[in-house]
Amino acid sequence: MALWHGPWRQHLGACKGEDSDATIRKRALELVFLLVNESNVKPLTKDLIECLEVSDQEFKGDLTAKICSIVEKAHFSFPAEKIWYVDQMIKVLSEAGNFVKDEVWHALIVVISNASNLHGYTVRFLYRAVQTSGEQESLVRVVVWCIGEYGEMLVNNAGMLDIEEPMTVSESDAVDVIEIAIKCHSLDLTTRAMCLIALLKLSCRFAACSQRIKDIIVQYKGSFVLELQQRSIEFCSIIEKHQNIRMPVLDEATYSVKRVGFLPRTVSTSTGASLDLPNGVTKSTTAPLVDLLDLSSDDAPAPSSSDGNFLHDLLGVDLSPASSQPGTGNAQKSGTDVLLDLLSVGTPALSSSSTSDILSCNHGNGTSDDGALVSLSSPSAQASPPAGGSMMDLLDGFASIPEKLEDNGPASPSIVAFESNSLKIMFNISKPPGNPQTTLTEANFINKSPNVYTDFIFQAAVPKFLQLQLDPASSNTLPASGDGLITQNMRVTNSQHGKKSLVMRIRLGYKTNNKDVSEEGQIKNFPSEL
Repeated sequence: MALWHGPWRQHLGACKGEDSDATIRKRALELVFLLVNESNVKPLTKDLIECLEVSDQEFKGDLTAKICSIVEKAHFSFPAEKIWYVDQMIKVLSEAGNFVKDEVWHALIVVISNASNLHGYTVRFLYRAVQTSGEQESLVRVVVWCIGEYGEMLVNNAGMLDIEEPMTVSESDAVDVIEIAIKCHSLDLTTRAMCLIALLKLSCRFAACSQRIKDIIVQYKGSFVLELQQRSIEFCSIIEKHQNIRMPVLDEATYSVKRVGFLPRTVSTSTGASLDLPNGVTKSTTAPLVDLLDLSSDDAPAPSSSDGNFLHDLLGVDLSPASSQPGTGNAQKSGTDVLLDLLSVGTPALSSSSTSDILSCNHGNGTSDDGALVSLSSPSAQASPPAGGSMMDLLDGFASIPEKLEDNGPASPSIVAFESNSLKIMFNISKPPGNPQTTLTEANFINKSPNVYTDFIFQAAVPKFLQLQLDPASSNTLPASGDGLITQNMRVTNSQHGKKSLVMRIRLGYKTNNKDVSEEGQIKNFPSEL
């Protein structure tokens, strides 16, 4: 406290409520904010958090925003001290989580995900915090996300730091936190959806609680909230029918690029210097997948920071309410599509029926973009119900029998879509009668090596002017030396038929001799008339 002389104590006293005039308190807070610099930011933040503990509700919102701005500014000034940033943010969330803006906990999650040495410390700190501050919704969201990602570190006391005290938390205790949150009626749809996703992730990490977790998820199959009902059905299908891909799909998430911050590009300090902050735009949420699959993509402005959009960024779930505009006939992608893209378990077809409109979520203005990724699918996916189907068809929990494609029209010549030293893919192509925009393809996967391939997965990405739908593969085991094959049907709809040809980027994954193997390629030799 030796740093605080004269005016400092006076202004901090006003912030603590020694002056009852709200205008004076706000002006004192503004002055304190302007005087912050690298040498005094830590003690100043400590004192402001103490102010937060005793401030009234009217002043708490302004004070919370200033503390978060100061901590964020300090984080960019000396980014090596991530533990200090995490500590202060959790303290703020614990004291005033209901006043924290979405961008704050968004940014905190990104920092946590990229601080691998702090994963265990953070999830334990958050677990302790939520025991006494469970009513702070922003805190609950971060806790739920961290337990979903790093729950095993909470239970096993992994990654302990010297400053920590050992604690005993069972798998059941960790699930309790999420179950209490999802059943709390005061928490909103975003938080409860995050709870379902965290439970899905824990279902493959907490073996002793797997049945309990499934039972919790199943309860929401009959929820009156359609988003929760939809997630419950999708997640139950993943747990029951997609064991072969569940572990890699539900692995820990990492975010290498911070979202556009809530602070200005630079913030002046009392010394006259400025602390550089991130600027510019970030790639859209599809960009990392586009980069991974080597599809070109232009930079796009970062999406807005609403709760639903951030869930879409992190988890592939868009919780913004479906909207319909008069005179607009554009079809919308269903909410299922977004999640299944993330989890690599299929891509449903576009639907413009009234039933799918209820469950759909808007993902843009529908303009064509050759470089945008619109599908990342896996062989274990079930085909989406046809547009115009009944509500029961839409929510039937993914039929276990692949949907047969309609009678095909004249077949195009078969093509060798991909061939390497170990694999060969043949495409048998046909067109349905009276629908030139749609191409039906039967993919045959042939093993050229003397070793059996297990856990075989086929993934594909196409530009935005194409819509890809994959049916389940006939098997996930590919016999050696061409003694058998895996068959998988797909449907591609070309919105630019006659102007642009089909193109597809593919990735194949499998195990051979207990080793994971991945192969990638691009298919450009589709017949031009497609």
